[in-house]
Amino acid sequence: MMRWLAFISLAILVGCSSSPKKESGINPQTQATVNAWKQLIDSGQDWSDMRRLKATNDFVNQFNFVDDIVHWKQEDYWATPLETLVTRGGDCEDFSIAKFFTLTSMGMEEDKLRLTYVKALALNQAHMVVSYYENPKATPLVLDNLNTNILPATQRDDLYPVYSFNGKGLWLNKKQQSEQFVDTSERISLWQRLLRNMDVEAADEKSMICLYQFYDLPKSEARTRCP
Repeated sequence: MMRWLAFISLAILVGCSSSPKKESGINPQTQATVNAWKQLIDSGQDWSDMRRLKATNDFVNQFNFVDDIVHWKQEDYWATPLETLVTRGGDCEDFSIAKFFTLTSMGMEEDKLRLTYVKALALNQAHMVVSYYENPKATPLVLDNLNTNILPATQRDDLYPVYSFNGKGLWLNKKQQSEQFVDTSERISLWQRLLRNMDVEAADEKSMICLYQFYDLPKSEARTRCP
């Protein structure tokens, strides 16, 4: 009996000593995703607007849709593009933000782009898309994760526009009516917090990418994984 107990104890010790170390640092999948995004941005510098729109829409829409309360444990959180890429998920706002900043990083003029809040009529809920205006009077094209085809807003009867914004302003939108400029985007607190978070990222991108991998852990533990 004692021999069996000794054998079991030894087996337990061996099992414990051979357990894998906790993952730390930036893993290969994360690095590959970030590299692919940066390569997309670099390649897009010389593309036409339509090619940029299609490539960006397809790239971001590959990630998983996850509600904020599940993903970030918050009712409403606007993730940076890197947060969405590294965690490989987000909601409609996160997808739209990632598309917006991917396109501007490619060199697209911000005046051509807006983040647009709409009501998704089939879902009966608020939704966000990216609107692209070839010129100020053009009918915008819609980049969306519900319908992945890039279509003119006039062909999206399932969406009812409410308001739109970019870094330069805030507009009220109504279907079949002229839009109305109402204010600067500084009044949108989530937008301002997003911009501050992106400034923090830019100061130490490598560390932030690593920390984002462990977004579901307490910050104190996440920091131990990112030496």
